[in-house]
Amino acid sequence: MKEIKMQDIVSIFPSWLQKQLTSKIISWDQIEEIRIRVNRPVEIASSSGPRLMKEVLPSEKDVLYMIDQLSQHSIYRLEEELRQGYITMNGGHRVGISGKVNMENGHVKNIRYFSSLNIRIARPVKNVSVPYLPMIYHNSRVCNVLLVGPPRCGKTTFLRDLTRLISDGFQSWPSRKVGLIDERSEIAACKHGVPQQDVGMRTDVMDACPKAEGMMMMIRSMSPDVLVVDEIGSNQDVEAIMEALHAGVSVIASVHGDDYEEIKQRPSLQPLFQHRVIERYIVFANDKKPGIVRSVLDDNGQPLSRSMEAKKNENSRRHPVALRYNLDRI
Repeated sequence: MKEIKMQDIVSIFPSWLQKQLTSKIISWDQIEEIRIRVNRPVEIASSSGPRLMKEVLPSEKDVLYMIDQLSQHSIYRLEEELRQGYITMNGGHRVGISGKVNMENGHVKNIRYFSSLNIRIARPVKNVSVPYLPMIYHNSRVCNVLLVGPPRCGKTTFLRDLTRLISDGFQSWPSRKVGLIDERSEIAACKHGVPQQDVGMRTDVMDACPKAEGMMMMIRSMSPDVLVVDEIGSNQDVEAIMEALHAGVSVIASVHGDDYEEIKQRPSLQPLFQHRVIERYIVFANDKKPGIVRSVLDDNGQPLSRSMEAKKNENSRRHPVALRYNLDRI
């Protein structure tokens, strides 16, 4: 697991807050979020649960100082990020922002009078998808894959790792050109368009772009072998996936859902099932500790053969990785 550079995070805090955090946080490897709220205690969320630093009460001036550091002293540079509600830091860490929203023509223009910041620590977990590569490749071709699971079950972490492995290639599995549509900037965690997370040497990223438009733009401009997209759901998303498949591009995507049967009933996803275009369904468990793959299903929604499962187990022994891993929250 990549070591977290503490300085990347604490550098945006006022000096007195830096001293408080560095003196009270013993192990940064366990930290998942740092929440700053005006005139309220700082909250530290870790793998062991949340903790309030009741004696540490940031002021409005402190929050404005942090915004100034994040914007490099020019708030206008962050207009688009503020419209989205978050800013990506060096290292891929993401700062969520809340406060008073300004509207223009029925759309969010920006956020003013900042009241809360949430620093979400980026912690990539590599090789979690290695045991499943034999199920994802077929005759050196990447299958069309849908990751299924509820929020915070580990889909994005798995998807990022799988993107990297397909892009770089791994052992007998050849590398492929990958087009990543990262609408929420969660997979590659781009800053000024440059990925802060390792998504592979042959991966091109369309950052902060709507999924349906991004898939078509990527096919036209970058001719990928594989498209990767997170959290599909709309009719437009599915139509774009079908277009990509007709163009001969493999698609790997994720979707919110409790299980295969639940997503099969969703109207917007019906074309995927009617045409049986998804060849592998990787279903995640709804577990308190994310990263548990409950099952891998074929295009009929049936568990893959025991022989395929045996190959996965053999590969797991050769390349030990934790199938239960901490969710990387960006």
